[in-house]
Amino acid sequence: MLCFIHHMKERFDILSATCSRETTKLYSTSFSLGIYFLNKELRAPIYAIYGFVRLADEIVDSFHDYPKSVMLQELKNDCFMAIERGISINPVLNSFQQVVNQYHIGHELISLFLKSMEMDLEEQSYTPETYEEYILGSAQVVGLMCLHVFTNGDANEFARLRLPAMKLGSAFQKVNFLRDVNADYQELSRTYFPDVNLSSFSDADKRAIEQEIHQEFNEALNGIRELPRSCRKGVYLAYVYYLKLFRKIGKVPAEKVLSERIRVSNGHKFWLMFDSLVRYKLNVL
Repeated sequence: MLCFIHHMKERFDILSATCSRETTKLYSTSFSLGIYFLNKELRAPIYAIYGFVRLADEIVDSFHDYPKSVMLQELKNDCFMAIERGISINPVLNSFQQVVNQYHIGHELISLFLKSMEMDLEEQSYTPETYEEYILGSAQVVGLMCLHVFTNGDANEFARLRLPAMKLGSAFQKVNFLRDVNADYQELSRTYFPDVNLSSFSDADKRAIEQEIHQEFNEALNGIRELPRSCRKGVYLAYVYYLKLFRKIGKVPAEKVLSERIRVSNGHKFWLMFDSLVRYKLNVL
């Protein structure tokens, strides 16, 4: 009987991992392809992290007809209870708690992430300080969660790669801000960039933001080169996708960024995948 119970729990864990994987595939082609090129044993943990992040993101971005603040607080409570118990009936939280407990992901990283999600519940006029706080919680700590998995408990490796991982998360998030600036401003009344008036968003404003992102991409690439081989290829692929999107945004004027969502087609993403794999094999990073 005990063996049967364990078997049923294993099936639920498989269901949980499947939910996180399918959540990632549904919401992000770029990250899904990047994760596919991680070593096999790393894929489920990274899917689990993305699935949890997406749950919180959906609450604040999409559930406009529902009590978002209440639901986010419930997610927070359920998350930490799942970590403490080592199980959750929510499949995405169940797979996430397994990763948190297995890789000893600091609870403060989760709290910082959820704090940034709380910031999205209300209209914000960001100062440089609150902007940095938001970037830290919404993106940089997610990079650090993934780094815990990539370094598999090696504290020295984690410390050595910590700053580049944060820079990569920050660059990705700021590219997202530029890509989504129209929807964030028009539909969600959000203006993330400090000291920028989007009603008069200029090419000079855009260039200043892009210079900051360019520097972060450069610093992140140095860290990617130092990652373990088990994850380097997948992280590099995600980097290549975002760099391509960033360069595409860089070629259009500020007024176009404000009026439409710039994107890289799925067909072009697959071409970038093959190109980046060739570069990786030739060690041209």
